[in-house]
Amino acid sequence: MPKKIKETTKIRTRFAPSPTGHLHIGGVRTALFNYLFTKQNNGAFVLRIEDTDVERSKKEYEEEIFESLKWLGIKWTEGPDIGGDYGPYRQMEKRNIYKKYLEQLLKESKAYYCFCSEEELEAKRQDQTARGVMPKYDGKCLSLSKIEIEKNLKENKKSVIRLRIPEKKVVFEDIARGRIEMDSGLIGDIVIAKSLDSPLFYLAGVIDDEEMKITHVIRGEEHISNTPKQILIQEALGFKRPIYGHIPLILAPDRSKLSKRYGAVSAMEYKKAGYLPEALINFLAFLGWNPGTEREFFSLAQLVKEFKLENVQKGGAIFNQKRLDFLNGFYIRQKSLAQLTELALPYLIESKLIEADGGKEKILKHYDICETKEQISFEEIEKIVSLHQTRLKKLSEIPGSMDFFFKKEIIYPKELLKWQEMSDKDILESLNKLENALSQIKEKNWDLKNIQNVLLLEAEQLPNRGYLLWPLRVALTGKEYSAGPFEIAEILGREKTLERIIKAKQLK
Repeated sequence: MPKKIKETTKIRTRFAPSPTGHLHIGGVRTALFNYLFTKQNNGAFVLRIEDTDVERSKKEYEEEIFESLKWLGIKWTEGPDIGGDYGPYRQMEKRNIYKKYLEQLLKESKAYYCFCSEEELEAKRQDQTARGVMPKYDGKCLSLSKIEIEKNLKENKKSVIRLRIPEKKVVFEDIARGRIEMDSGLIGDIVIAKSLDSPLFYLAGVIDDEEMKITHVIRGEEHISNTPKQILIQEALGFKRPIYGHIPLILAPDRSKLSKRYGAVSAMEYKKAGYLPEALINFLAFLGWNPGTEREFFSLAQLVKEFKLENVQKGGAIFNQKRLDFLNGFYIRQKSLAQLTELALPYLIESKLIEADGGKEKILKHYDICETKEQISFEEIEKIVSLHQTRLKKLSEIPGSMDFFFKKEIIYPKELLKWQEMSDKDILESLNKLENALSQIKEKNWDLKNIQNVLLLEAEQLPNRGYLLWPLRVALTGKEYSAGPFEIAEILGREKTLERIIKAKQLK
């Protein structure tokens, strides 16, 4: 029987990504569930980098893992960047440790060298499949003598190291899924290393968990089939067995595997697209977990209090883009105007609508758009942002929704000025009415109240207010959808408002 972890043992979990690609939301959710469970139990959350795939592992991917988790507020207790008592926290720095345990397994005859070629193994797999037998290694190299093994190794014959698998039932209790069992006789002797210096995932993970005193392994359900194999390795090495919890896969709306079309992108891509960390955390928490109440919005701190690993569902979690957008819009509306404007600046700069080399104390409208480098204050940008706060779903919509405030000229088709069945003559008449009405307001009296009073009085004389207000909004913005035209006119100012109305009259 495996050695059980004492109830008094401090809970230690780990998130162990491979730096072989971008950190996608499935990995982020695994990190989140580990973090919530650990924080709730005052434990230690370990970040471990599994970089044994030398060819595909890259430093930039490792840095992205750090950046993504920090952006989301998922803080680790120990890791390669901050150290800890149970390092190293990169697998490539632990080769000697893995080698020690491999030598132990070989010495105790619990593992052995296998020299079968890939061609030979494939031929056996095909033969077993054709006979309706579950493909597994037949143990050919198990009977090799010590002399034969040493001879093959001396000749550098290609080999792997296999673990002897005893035929037994492997049973474990999964926190999220209940009792799981597997017949080890179905898998055969598994490969645990390519050589003494190259352990595979199964072995390295088991050794890391033991060395780092990991008490709970919380990971995706795709690893369920790996767990019995790792339990067998633990037993061969005399290790304690951690407690397992396997969380459901994230599925597309049609219940297929999640793809880029349905959100399978990296955490940093979500950041670039203008999603807030609060929204992404709230969204991911509900992918496989439910608080059991009608409550929809949770901060990270609130999730720590409410999250229960036992309440994680068994079935796949459906990715709902509309839900994510809804949450993001909610959290955008919770920001103070100053906070949201700060968040908007990088998007306005990237879109070359403004320059802000001197920080928010010196912001200029971009010279490629304006004839001169016209200065604009942070407070003026706040006013612009305020018109759009309730309309935004994500921060990346900011440049497209408010670019007309920063451009000297806007270009749009004349057809856009039409409200319902308006003719060209109707459009011109409306624009003339707008120009005449707004010209009555002196510069010193140009404010929202006066603009509204003058234009609404004029609009009431028409069969439909849209005949006046639609052409006004389009003339000022060049857009089919935007914030209210009165508010836009107030921010643009008298001169620019009249200038754009006059230019709209000249459209062919």
